[in-house]
Amino acid sequence: MGLKEKLHNIKEQNKDKKWLPAFSAIHTFLYTPNETTHSGGHVRAADDLKRTMNMVVLALVPCLIFGMFNTGYQHYAAIGEAVDFLSWDAFLIGLIKILPLVIVSYVVGLGVEFIFAIIKGHEVEEGYLVTGMLVPLIVPVDIPLWMLSVAVIFGVVIGKEVFGGTGMNILNPALTIRAFLFFAYPTWMSGDKVWVHGADPRVQNLIEGAKPDAISGETVLGALAQGKELAYSVSDMFFGFIPGSVGETSTLLILLAGLFLIFTKIGSWRIMLSAVIGALVMGLIFNSVVSTGWITESSKFYTLMSTEFWHHLIIGGFAFGVVFMATDPVTASQTNKGKWIYGFLIGFISIMIRVFNPAYPEGVMLAILLMNVFAPTIDHYVVQGNVKKRMKRLKAKVA
Repeated sequence: MGLKEKLHNIKEQNKDKKWLPAFSAIHTFLYTPNETTHSGGHVRAADDLKRTMNMVVLALVPCLIFGMFNTGYQHYAAIGEAVDFLSWDAFLIGLIKILPLVIVSYVVGLGVEFIFAIIKGHEVEEGYLVTGMLVPLIVPVDIPLWMLSVAVIFGVVIGKEVFGGTGMNILNPALTIRAFLFFAYPTWMSGDKVWVHGADPRVQNLIEGAKPDAISGETVLGALAQGKELAYSVSDMFFGFIPGSVGETSTLLILLAGLFLIFTKIGSWRIMLSAVIGALVMGLIFNSVVSTGWITESSKFYTLMSTEFWHHLIIGGFAFGVVFMATDPVTASQTNKGKWIYGFLIGFISIMIRVFNPAYPEGVMLAILLMNVFAPTIDHYVVQGNVKKRMKRLKAKVA
């Protein structure tokens, strides 16, 4: 019996009705639903949630592939072996390390989604298609799979399902997962030994031929937070030939992905642009403070404060967070004016946290989660402001 016939029998005979969401999810993923509307006014469109999510996943694929090459390249560079970036050896290391992260993320996350759909009797939404791809791109490559599984379960249940599922959550699920990992397992998420495969002493003994004394996994932000000078050129940071999370290093690919999302009208250009403006403003403020002499070189904040303001855009996960997470249509502001405010504050606060919290120089995660909470408030006051303006115009006409 085919999938279509099985689904038809479940609907007609009302047998095993609790399994209907699971069959329906597979059916609508493989086939176009044959259900049509029968009443009311509707707008016909070629896109739906599934196609929207697929477009975002498509934009993430170049970052994923680049991350595989970079993972292997950084590993061999760290142990002192020369290897070409676009080599099979580099790609194979990345594939072996990253593919399990992707598989675990999707299997565990979609498993939780299916369980909740069956228990609650609602349809399985496609929202996790993007979250499942985002998670492997924002975690250290050597993170244990069981740890990732626990975080995914927490993020899907607490970050989304308790609010009612896709479209009802107030926090970005992928960032909720990363925040859980950071606060629950901080030694696996911070420091100079977690961002390069094999750099962590806990996994060095698993790598044949590794040279523990030669391995280093320090990121650009980690070095700056410790008061060290930049060890990479601007071009390396822009193109992504640096240690870091799997998908966050290449600003070039993230920029192209952002343009793709804007062109397909999935990502908000207002949020992206305003976040960049906010980051530049905060960076300029810190540069001005340093130039006035208020902060001396002995200060622990000096190195990050004196970093060129525009360098903040190409280091760390700022670009990735702004393009793929700040623009999440569910958790971001919905009004046009609200998007400008929301994005600006994300950029502004990201750089502020990056500078004032050397223990956690990557502030874009906390900035986005914070603004996710305040997004409804921003929209509320924007709407109320528009209402007051219209009331004033109405009163003026009446008078």
